[in-house]
Amino acid sequence: MAAVLGGVGLVGILAAVSAAYAQGPRVVDVPTRPGVTQRFLYVPADAPVASAILFAGGHGGLAFDASGKPGWGAGNFLVRTRTMFAERGVSVAVIDAPSDRQAPPWLGGFRQTREHAADVTAVVAWLRADAKAPVWLIGTSRGTQSAAALALASTGADGLVLTSTIVVDPRGRPVSAMPVEGIAIATLVVHHKDDGCVATPWAQVPALVARLTGAPRKAFVTFEGGIDAGDPCEAAGHHGYAGIEPRVVDSIVAFVVGR
Repeated sequence: MAAVLGGVGLVGILAAVSAAYAQGPRVVDVPTRPGVTQRFLYVPADAPVASAILFAGGHGGLAFDASGKPGWGAGNFLVRTRTMFAERGVSVAVIDAPSDRQAPPWLGGFRQTREHAADVTAVVAWLRADAKAPVWLIGTSRGTQSAAALALASTGADGLVLTSTIVVDPRGRPVSAMPVEGIAIATLVVHHKDDGCVATPWAQVPALVARLTGAPRKAFVTFEGGIDAGDPCEAAGHHGYAGIEPRVVDSIVAFVVGR
């Protein structure tokens, strides 16, 4: 006979503990292309109203270990705010490089490929099955090159958020050079007025927003204030919304849920 504690069988207690663990942050590896898996850190909301795939900037190789600790990029705006989204009802998948890109250049030269789209399509399907809620693509800095390109592909996502959008890129195709008129999902563009990164000048963003003519719903939100420190293209300053993270996340979530 199973041991009983307070009228609850030991089997039941273990099942409850297992269920609680399953609902906490965890690393997930989803099969995508033949022989390839896509790893992401999943942070579920208690009662999700939406899910989001978060695309970090830089080379995008977060190199999560089995516990969910990133080997790189812990300070990235979207990586460090992941629990803020979950606390506000948006389950998040912080996406890593796929198993066949777990070394330099990581996502460099990969963000606008069919293979990346195939990997993210699998994550969209996984999130939709798990949370049964709309799925959004949210990118920051070079992550916007992933998110915007994927919004133009057939990934099945329901919405798009671009933060600190790459509009100048001598090494590749910036978002401003993409056919963004073809983005046919709700789109929010977020930018800091004093972003000092040469690849993300605020002055060029309004023109990009004006070209989002295919989006059924769109908005452009500009922020000011906060902390500006370090490399202007890194996340410790205005480029990464340092010091104003809750305000920025609140604005994103409000758009995602239609408030």
